[in-house]
Formats: sequence, structure tokens, C-alpha cells
Amino acid sequence: MTAPQFITSRDNPQLRALRKLAGDNTGYRTSGKVWVEGEHLCSAALLRGVRPALAVVAASLWRDGKSPWSGAAPTTLVLSDALFKGISALDSPSAVGFVLDVPAQGVLDVAVATVVLDRVQDAGNVGSILRSAAAFGFKQVIALRETAALWSPKVLRAGMGAHFTLTLFEAVDAEVLDSLRVPLLVTSSHEGALIHDARLPFPCAWVLGHEGQGVSPALVARAALLVRIGQPGGEESLNVAAAAAICLHASAAGASAG
Repeated sequence: MTAPQFITSRDNPQLRALRKLAGDNTGYRTSGKVWVEGEHLCSAALLRGVRPALAVVAASLWRDGKSPWSGAAPTTLVLSDALFKGISALDSPSAVGFVLDVPAQGVLDVAVATVVLDRVQDAGNVGSILRSAAAFGFKQVIALRETAALWSPKVLRAGMGAHFTLTLFEAVDAEVLDSLRVPLLVTSSHEGALIHDARLPFPCAWVLGHEGQGVSPALVARAALLVRIGQPGGEESLNVAAAAAICLHASAAGASAG
């Protein structure tokens, strides 16, 4: 472990680079690096064996020449709390952040439980869906073109560490789905069997669609099963992240019961 670097100038080149990284939704696609902030996300990365390229710690967490985050990364920067706040994208800044290398997209596993995102736009929805996917035993997420950037800061925060347990593919063409050897399942607000009555196959691939337009007609036509979520309260539709949690839980519960 190298000695920490104490930075006191706001104009330090490393700080300028960190501010840019923290505020850029898609810059990781060219830099290959992302900024994650907060004890929960940083701990989740370490728990899953992800070693950061750089750790950044506020002075309030650096006492008597050490910190709980000492040794987490090969290089550690220590900043005043005010300088750390200048990097943070949070309303209530944390005191630790990591710079991580974005995993290279690997080879699609055609036989595992999968979530497909069809033009889901809202970063909070995307992160919440990733969190549900990880919680309910889905192994990979395929984000089709026009879906929110999977490694953007907002999606990372909403995912709460799910990124480190899933295999992620983004900006994918729909034709890739032809290679899957698991059935595609699609929800509808008015078609198909009620989800609690349906026999859900597992593993499968749940397709979750655009917040306003839903799943595209082309993907609906590919579906092996169309189901709907009962809404006795009379609402027209559910938020896509809420619908995803219901669908993925139903699949996991059915697999456990079977």
C-alpha cells in the first residue's frame, strides 16, 4: 500500500478529473471508469471482490494517519470535507468514493435467468430493476438501445450495489434476443393470464418496457407468454420498476416452489 496523497487545492488536476467523472452520465463508455460514492456502494464493491483503481476519502474519515478504507485501493487521495463535497453529486455528500474500472462486456449466457430492458428511460427505474434482478436470482441484464446508461451515476446509486452481482450488456440490438434459449415473458395491462394464475417458466427472460409506451410490438410478438398484473384498486398501470419487482419475485417464488 502506498502512502495516501493529501490534496488541498481545488485546482488539482486529479480533482478536476474526478469532478468531470462524477458528473458525466456516459463518459464511462470512453474512459472505462466510473465514480461510486458512499459507504454502502463502496462496501458492496469490495464485498463482491471489485477492487477500486482509486479511493477518495474525506479528512473527517482520516484520523491518526489511517481510515477504515486504508488499503482498499492501490492509490488513496485524502481531501478536506469541503473539497470532497465539490466532487459529490449527492445532496448530502458521503465521505468516501471509489473510481472503478467498468467490466468489459463478456459473452451472453443464452440459458440463464435474464432481464431485458426495452427503452426504459428513467435512471431511477433502471437502477431499481437491477436491484430487483439481483435480489430474485436473475443473472444478467440486457439493455436494448435507447435504455438509460447502465453505469451512469444515478443508475449506480439506485442499483445499491446490484451492478456488482449482475452481468450487464448495454446498447444491444433486439436481434440478440434471438439467441436466447429461455422463453421471453412480457407483461401487459390488459392481455394475458393474471400473473398469480400463470405457470411461469424458469429460467426465463422478462422484458420490461418504456415507461409510457411499454414493450415494443415487435418484442410482444416474440413473447412466449403474455401476463398481466391484477390491479383491483383500478389504476391504469404500474410504474415499470414496481411491475418488475412483482414479476421477478413471482418467477423466483415459482422456481422455489417447483
